[in-house]
Amino acid sequence: MNPIIQTRQLSHVYSEGTPFRREALRQIDFHADEGEFLAIIGHTGSGKSTLVQHLNGLLKPTSGKVLLRGEDIWRDPKATRAARFEVGLVFQYPEHQLFEETVYKDIAFGPRNMKLDPDEIDRRVRWAAKFVDLRDDQLEKSPFELSGGQKRRIAIAGVIAMEPSVLILDEPTAGLDPVGSESIMENIKNYRQEKHATIILVSHSMEEVAKAAERLVVINDAAIPFSGTPAEVFSHDDELRQMGLGIPQVTRVFHRLREMGLDIDPSVYTIEQAKAAILAKGGAASC
Repeated sequence: MNPIIQTRQLSHVYSEGTPFRREALRQIDFHADEGEFLAIIGHTGSGKSTLVQHLNGLLKPTSGKVLLRGEDIWRDPKATRAARFEVGLVFQYPEHQLFEETVYKDIAFGPRNMKLDPDEIDRRVRWAAKFVDLRDDQLEKSPFELSGGQKRRIAIAGVIAMEPSVLILDEPTAGLDPVGSESIMENIKNYRQEKHATIILVSHSMEEVAKAAERLVVINDAAIPFSGTPAEVFSHDDELRQMGLGIPQVTRVFHRLREMGLDIDPSVYTIEQAKAAILAKGGAASC
């Protein structure tokens, strides 16, 4: 696979030269491949949000580089501006950033900044709204009249209306009920499939990343100690616990069953995998 976005020896220091100096990232080498669904996990303050804000140029590295399709996004102002449209970032609790009079205007904000013609802006607004299950009659309403879940959809629609090649979402399901969370995740997966986009998900939910992501990147104390498939990462149970993280509940159950002497593969991290493993074990036992 070819990296669409990567960092090389990326470091970031807040409040340099003051008593409040804090090293948020330390020589980070990170990459996301074209079309990949990747998740970044880490405890609060580990550097997750700082990293993703570098990927579309919201933060400038203290040292190191951010490369989009192999080119430094800070090589000139035009490259930085272009990166902010090609790499879309949905913040945690994005509904707090809604500000326009109508849902339509809020979704149209990004495409207008791209200086697209009015017909193309209209096409993108209506496509993005439909994509996140917003009705046409809601477009002329104030975003503040709608529910929390609908506001979240508006904010996501405003980013995908720019049709970014890389879509980054920082805790997109935080505060939503299970039904709302599942719906938002389906929207994200559908966007990836339709646009062949790269998805970077920042999440505290081990169950969520286990179900959605193909690869996990762990951030701890401003560095990346390890990364890999969900099965590979969740095999580091003790290390994850020391970092203030954990493993999915179903994985913990299977580890315990293994410790109790059952001949069962503990590298299970979704309910679907657990069901398949149990059924397979039952079938084998009946043979």
